[in-house]
Amino acid sequence: MSVHKKEIKKVTTHQLQAMKSRGEKISMLTAYDFSMAKILDTAGIDVLLVGDSASNVMAGNETTLPITLDHMIYHATSVVKAVDRALIVVDIPFGSYQGNSSEALRSAIRIMKESGAHAVKMEGGAEIKESIQRVLSAGVPVMGHLGLTPQSIYKFGTYTVRAKEEEEAKKLIEDAKLLEECGCFAIVLEKIPANLAKKVAESLTIPVIGIGAGADVDGQVLVVHDMLGITKDFKPRFLRRYADLDRIMTDATKAYIDDVKSQDFPNEKECY
Repeated sequence: MSVHKKEIKKVTTHQLQAMKSRGEKISMLTAYDFSMAKILDTAGIDVLLVGDSASNVMAGNETTLPITLDHMIYHATSVVKAVDRALIVVDIPFGSYQGNSSEALRSAIRIMKESGAHAVKMEGGAEIKESIQRVLSAGVPVMGHLGLTPQSIYKFGTYTVRAKEEEEAKKLIEDAKLLEECGCFAIVLEKIPANLAKKVAESLTIPVIGIGAGADVDGQVLVVHDMLGITKDFKPRFLRRYADLDRIMTDATKAYIDDVKSQDFPNEKECY
């Protein structure tokens, strides 16, 4: 346990700011359903992201683009019911905020009212400034997201590391400062060079959460299915698997099948 760790009954945006100030790293994972969220919250996770990555790991889509606002609200509502401590952030999905600040506001308000979540996350910088400001003006906390922004995958054409070139790195720093000035309470930096992420984290007063952005940021986030080893095909350098649930669950299922076939299950003690 970190010497910096402070017991928090309910994590808030204000407490994330305090954690950065005292040098305590912020832990963040994705969650999409009641059962998983309950486990993660009980374990003491600081932030749960109801990510549009549900499109990939829950629905089997190749990208995050197909998931709808209704889907996101469904997943968020399930997570909210399970959580006592963690701050719950919900991705506003592709097509629900980019081109129209009024639509962005409607989407954010629907998420907050219908799910009971605590904040929303939006991908992009200067190009979505108006939408971010409109959502913030309604009192909805916003987490930013820069670097590799999966909702823009067809623009990038690849999931490789972003902001390696000087011009893109310069824009990322400018966008990060813009998001802070707009009033975002934190920013996710995805798959960018570690030295650039460090520079951003040091230049901002708000927390910077990394995924594939090195160790010198204020916290880390992973997709829970990747971290637990449920997904097997996704093997980026930044991912550390803390369990091999694919193997454990497969072995358990095979044992169950064998016991049913051999009539070992149910036994006398398991019958009424």
